[in-house]
Amino acid sequence: MKNISVTYDAKINTPYVDKKKWLWMLSMLYPLEGLLGIFLHYKTANEYWLLLPLIIAYCISPIADWVIGEDKNNPPDSAISELDNVKYYRILTYLVIPIHYVALIILAWWAGTQNLSWWAFIAVAISAGLGSGLGINTGHELGHKKSQLERNLAKLVLAVPAYGHFSIEHNRGHHAHVSTPEDPASSRMGESIYRFALREIPSAFKRAIIIEKNRLDRRGKLFWTTNNQILQSMAITVTLQALLIILFGWIMIPFLILHNFFAWWQLTSANYVEHYGLLRKKNADGKYEHCKPHHSWNSNHIFSNLVLFQLERHSDHHAHPIRRYQSLKHYPSLPTLPTGYFGCYVMAYIPWIWFTIMDKRLLKLPSINGDLSKINIDPKKRRKYYELYSSLK
Repeated sequence: MKNISVTYDAKINTPYVDKKKWLWMLSMLYPLEGLLGIFLHYKTANEYWLLLPLIIAYCISPIADWVIGEDKNNPPDSAISELDNVKYYRILTYLVIPIHYVALIILAWWAGTQNLSWWAFIAVAISAGLGSGLGINTGHELGHKKSQLERNLAKLVLAVPAYGHFSIEHNRGHHAHVSTPEDPASSRMGESIYRFALREIPSAFKRAIIIEKNRLDRRGKLFWTTNNQILQSMAITVTLQALLIILFGWIMIPFLILHNFFAWWQLTSANYVEHYGLLRKKNADGKYEHCKPHHSWNSNHIFSNLVLFQLERHSDHHAHPIRRYQSLKHYPSLPTLPTGYFGCYVMAYIPWIWFTIMDKRLLKLPSINGDLSKINIDPKKRRKYYELYSSLK
């Protein structure tokens, strides 16, 4: 990467160098964890190696975040524009796309051709879903960009987990309504991740269809047309998954169902932790205030940011949606998660642990200061929370 000259003070010009430049390749390599599991299964004939991707995601990754710690350093403001234009970083997002396709095809081949026990088959399908869930994250990074190439690549990678409606729903729905009760992708205080998933997954799909239909209506085009961006990605999904069924047999149907669900589950897990309980103020005119940095939960944990294209600097992402991952910044005094995303996922999967840790953290935020009226609360839990915490304010 070329040096980027920035001014740190009035007298000295110091070149800015991204010390994590080569480590960003972890975002490209992390989806290969499923292939590592089947390689070790091939070498040892021990099916327990097929559980390795789950162990990496839910045990090793949280431990890595804890051991390696945080990085709160930022690129200087004067370096961001040029840093955004360094091609190396975007090439990584391009190269990871074929990796997602290859990983799914090889894992499907292994599940369809090996004499696996029932639990090992499920482990391979879930491992495939974990990897393709990272593909949604890749699609997230690409889908926000202005270039048509990157937006088309987003459709291509989102076809792997059968989530081609994501860019439309996320960019024009979630970003417009984030941290409001109307947003199905913003979790509420007291809402478990399981209840959130039942609300978020179907509602996000429905909202994407409405948004795309309205866009096509404005252009005088029908919904069932090649101009429909949802159908474009869906066509690739149908082709890919039909091909896997033809190649490896009907056993691919349960495999792909599990794969698709667990890919979606990764997005649901991220959405759940990113805006839990945070609420934008509704103004007198009935409109919500503009999204501000304190309307997202953030984490600066190094490992999980390196494998997620720095998704965890989420406030800056909402403030600057087209800013590239390497340029996202940390700001002090923001809502901060207790650990990186992977550790937060584990906590969220055990709701009483999540509520015990996060509800107190939410109430103590400077922007809330114990005021329950400033929190997006699950309507079914509102009375309970007011009885528990109304005395705090």
